[in-house]
Amino acid sequence: VQLVESGGGLVQAGGSLRLSCAASGFSFDDYAIGWFRQAPGKEREGVSCVTNADGAKYYADSVKGRFTISSDSATNTVYLQMNSLKPEDTAVYYCAADRWEYTGTYYLKYGMDHWGKGTLVTVSS
Repeated sequence: VQLVESGGGLVQAGGSLRLSCAASGFSFDDYAIGWFRQAPGKEREGVSCVTNADGAKYYADSVKGRFTISSDSATNTVYLQMNSLKPEDTAVYYCAADRWEYTGTYYLKYGMDHWGKGTLVTVSS
């Protein structure tokens, strides 16, 4: 399993970024793929998750209405569109994957088996 994130960077508050996660080495439709983040000095937080087989999408309360997860099975890529960014969204964002056995809510709370190296998102005020 290989997960490679891209799309992080510096953006002003209120701006947008789109993160990409290129996945390989597993059957894309049999897995759940999620985005997690970790800010300096804080615990990791589950941000959003998609279960590819049924297309269900899950979001943390902190990002509902601002972030949108999408999945492209043709290219094995998962995207996280982040709008109305806030300084508190600043963190390293990680893509993660796990075989689909539980709900996205479970994965966002407990994490997943496979992880990318992360991409830094910095939101300036």
